[in-house]
Amino acid sequence: MSSKRYKKLPEKTRDLQSEAVEKLIPILKQNCTTKFDESLDLSLQINNKQKKNEINIRTVINLPGGSSKNVKVGVVCEENKSQEAKDAGAEIVGGDEIIEEIKSGNINFEKLICTPGMMIKLSKLGKVLGPKGLMPNPKLGSVTNDIKKAVTDAKSGQVEIRNDKDGNIGLSIGNKSFADEKLIMNFNAVIDALDKEKTNNTIKGDLIKQAFLTSTMGVSYKIKLGKSI
Repeated sequence: MSSKRYKKLPEKTRDLQSEAVEKLIPILKQNCTTKFDESLDLSLQINNKQKKNEINIRTVINLPGGSSKNVKVGVVCEENKSQEAKDAGAEIVGGDEIIEEIKSGNINFEKLICTPGMMIKLSKLGKVLGPKGLMPNPKLGSVTNDIKKAVTDAKSGQVEIRNDKDGNIGLSIGNKSFADEKLIMNFNAVIDALDKEKTNNTIKGDLIKQAFLTSTMGVSYKIKLGKSI
């Protein structure tokens, strides 16, 4: 049963004509009528079914307008790298003892970073970390000796863009409290990253089938994309 607050929100917004994100953000903010700082969430459906293969996108970007999330970071590293990780702000730092905790199912971090030297041991936990999207990956900058940069990036607005088996991508571009300009910057950064992925994967036709923007407790609106991606 819908709440009185929800019943006051616009109906059938998906039937409306698509609008540019610049026009939709102020509308979304007006619909944020809860007491907490709602996030503005982007939902994309991509054309991942190609003739020769299925497209799987997995990349990371740094949101130029910042992120509303306080990501809890874990670092698996050698002892001589531990202080660097702690100084950078990592909450969980260690070596073999962290690996043993992961083995036992004790996973209390949202992002995991690992040095190349420890990756040999950590790679054996693919069945545990893989399904949760937590396995470090050198292409995503999470397997590195530059622990300070990796932790700083994870803490300062870095987000992962990854589609599921049905071609859906979902992520937050910020909160209601963010200035419109910052939200637009973050949205454009996501679109630019997907544009690069389209080029890298030599995708035929449009990569993005449709895009929607919604708030945490609101309704969704269809986005009119400014260019063919």
